[in-house]
Amino acid sequence: MKSTTCRLDRFVSQNSLFKAADARLLIAQKRIVVDGQPAHSIQQKITQFSHVLLDGQCLQDKQALYLILNKPKGVVSATKDLQHITVLDLLEHPQKHQLHIVGRLDLNTTGLLLLSNDGAWSRKISLPESKLTKTYEVRLAQPVTAEYVEVFRQGIYFAYEDITTQPACLEILSTYNARLTLTEGKYHQVKRMFGFFQNEVLALHRASVGPLRLEGLQLGQSRSLTEEELTAIESECCR
Repeated sequence: MKSTTCRLDRFVSQNSLFKAADARLLIAQKRIVVDGQPAHSIQQKITQFSHVLLDGQCLQDKQALYLILNKPKGVVSATKDLQHITVLDLLEHPQKHQLHIVGRLDLNTTGLLLLSNDGAWSRKISLPESKLTKTYEVRLAQPVTAEYVEVFRQGIYFAYEDITTQPACLEILSTYNARLTLTEGKYHQVKRMFGFFQNEVLALHRASVGPLRLEGLQLGQSRSLTEEELTAIESECCR
């Protein structure tokens, strides 16, 4: 895995005409400023989002981006696709081409999708150990019954991978509609869980990821996550 941090002396040698050996003197002369403060050590860690000035000239000024999108049906969870509209095509953000997708949705699945240029953050919230809940609203071809609730709670065995799903919470909303909350995201998991009952999923919408919700976002719309939302999802990952 490629490191996202670099020692200050190495960063200086890679991004200016100075050598790494010059960094100590530059620091002593207070000619390097990192995130608004004079640099203090050649071993100081520079991240991909550190703001670095040398003699008043900007060496790096990359902003961390965290976006939430309400994905419409028929839009592919990719940054490039020759056949379909991609989630990036929906964005008007000037730095959208820096973004990657955090947890994909199928072509015909709608709802909450996260995008970021912060790989460490994306990996953290995507790890199975984070146990972040994901809530889906599901419309089915056949009636959903109380039997489903107990089977989903116990976990369903997938013979192909020789795995059993983690306990999931299923709430029956009406004869053909349910709300499912998972703490994992295996390939086509929701459709395969209902497939255990030979019940086809006609529509699937991701309503939430951890504490994040889509309130106020129409299909196709996006916005930056707030500081409160970032703090909340970090807290849930660290439980």
